[in-house]
Amino acid sequence: MEPTGTILFASVGVTSFGFDVFSVAVPAPSDDGAPDASELDERRHTDGVSVNFNAQFADDAGDAVAFVSERTGAAGLFLSRPGSERPEPLPAAEGSLFHDRPTVRGGRVYFVSAHEKPDRPFRSWAAVYAAGLSGEGQAVERVTPRGVVDMSPAVSASGDLVAVASYGDRPWAFDFQVLETEVAVFRAADPARRVVVAERGGWPTWHGERTLFFHRVADDGWWSVFRVDVSPETLEPTGAGERRVTPPGLHCFTPAAVGRGGGRWIAVATRRKGRAQRHVELFDLEIERFSPLTELLNPELHHYNPFFSPSGGRLGYHRFRGAGAPGESVVPYLQTVRSPVSSLRMLRVNGTFPSFSPDASHIAVNGDFFATPGVMVLRSDGTRRWTISKEPGLFYTTWSPSERGVVFTSAGPIFETPKATVRIARVEFDPSELTDDRKEVGATVRALTRPEAGNDAFPAVSPCGRWLVFRSGRTGHKNLYVIDTARGEEEEGGGGVRRLTEGEWIDTMPSWSPDGSLIAFSSNRHDPANPAVFSIYLVRPDGSGLRRVYVAGPEGSAEADQERINHVCFSPDSRWLLFTANLGGVMAEPISGPNQFQPYGDLYACRLDGSGLLRLTCNAYENGTPAWGPASAGLGMEALSLGAPAGEDPMGQFDEPLWLTCDV
Repeated sequence: MEPTGTILFASVGVTSFGFDVFSVAVPAPSDDGAPDASELDERRHTDGVSVNFNAQFADDAGDAVAFVSERTGAAGLFLSRPGSERPEPLPAAEGSLFHDRPTVRGGRVYFVSAHEKPDRPFRSWAAVYAAGLSGEGQAVERVTPRGVVDMSPAVSASGDLVAVASYGDRPWAFDFQVLETEVAVFRAADPARRVVVAERGGWPTWHGERTLFFHRVADDGWWSVFRVDVSPETLEPTGAGERRVTPPGLHCFTPAAVGRGGGRWIAVATRRKGRAQRHVELFDLEIERFSPLTELLNPELHHYNPFFSPSGGRLGYHRFRGAGAPGESVVPYLQTVRSPVSSLRMLRVNGTFPSFSPDASHIAVNGDFFATPGVMVLRSDGTRRWTISKEPGLFYTTWSPSERGVVFTSAGPIFETPKATVRIARVEFDPSELTDDRKEVGATVRALTRPEAGNDAFPAVSPCGRWLVFRSGRTGHKNLYVIDTARGEEEEGGGGVRRLTEGEWIDTMPSWSPDGSLIAFSSNRHDPANPAVFSIYLVRPDGSGLRRVYVAGPEGSAEADQERINHVCFSPDSRWLLFTANLGGVMAEPISGPNQFQPYGDLYACRLDGSGLLRLTCNAYENGTPAWGPASAGLGMEALSLGAPAGEDPMGQFDEPLWLTCDV
């Protein structure tokens, strides 16, 4: 029997991306290296609906653009033509939740998809496919050999040669910042015969039919662009092999070259010292000099993943379209996401740590910890949101099932040591004040645990409403405890706290089953010395019956001990577990987008014994902090499609990968 209900979750930053695809005219080389901004003629190619990114020109004139869009609730492929009111869908893999990097060549479209499940866990689902653009040729064909992982395809101008960033058939090494991919080349007519032309590298791009540019981290720590020449006959590297093209002192990545005829330019996205934004610059191969480009037009915006028209006359990229730009100008409070399971609804929330009220009519949610701290309450159809507390440092939410207007949370810094002061807090407000004429509702916040007790966080309420289970570091190790939801921790002797688990490891993020029989939590107790591996454990509320749920493999297997599973919670019928996990590997090169933590950011569900594993999200984002409510939750959202959704103004504020610094 399939699971049922409504799943809420958050994705890092994606609700405020607001990406559209733009292009500029490529300027003529100048002596001073700085083109005139007025000559760049920036054009927008996409319509401002949803998130649009990772494009390629589909014609010589630089007018038609193939791109990725999430307008259908998942990453799909579309073609935008001048004068067309709406973009047209491109051939794609039916049912796939993830498509990427479309390239149109010779009447065919090449792209990445993730619709075929690997034969074992901890493998990326990414592979390259191709389909014809018309007639019977539209059938999708797998280009990547079975058992191989390919990303970032580049197709030569002739359509004869394909280059990819490939993981090959090697098992995933759990790299998630700088991927240890290789650059492989093959003929479109013979994809099984592949030649590795660079042992380390990604994001290849063809410069003519004989030269590839790609990026990787150089030995001195700077992301840089490299070049390798390839024999069209043997596909083997020629000449001196790999050569570094861009100098140290700045990061250069996601290169683009002119596929037809080469030319003297390549385009790169750069990150320079003292500059917070990523910008696209031209690099002159003849005189080895950079020319600024997007910084002349939009100095305060990030610009991503450049691409040239076949003739080299225009250069494209994607960026935040800007507040007030034509198209969708609101970040919705709730957003429907395509579900791979017909009996489940999937909703993305603009916030973190969502939870359903007992009757599922409302949702409690945190902001992003910095710009919008505190606790908010959202109507579950997404039409209204109220702030009930602006107190900083509040994270995690869970509703009392027995008291109206009571939400429990954590108060203090997140991601801290066991002894840091974080307290379990009770937030009380009057639900009758959640009216359409108000944006804020007063609430009281009362701490339930003592400040000297250490790091107390992630409360979960028992179905009867009397008890809270939470994680505490009061002994120097993070274990689970239970307290009374009303009285909290007694001041005298600590008698109000009952210890549930004990050990020199981390037990965290507990969740109480709706039927009251079990508590699920994440723990590394099977490998306490490793803070990066977590698995699901179940225990009865009295501390008995502790057992591990094996998801990736059976007890004693290497796969079981490579799990990293967090944010576990129960289905409304207490028969299924919902969690985030690293089982699906990395879907796209992390350096190519804003800050994401891909491998630990996909949602999965399984039965209580670990069987029936289902992958629920499949994208290049970090998805997490899920909640599972009844099927009736959010049903009124269908009416929102008749007009602009309720939400807030987009800010276009998102971080570069947090591990990418210019302090090399």
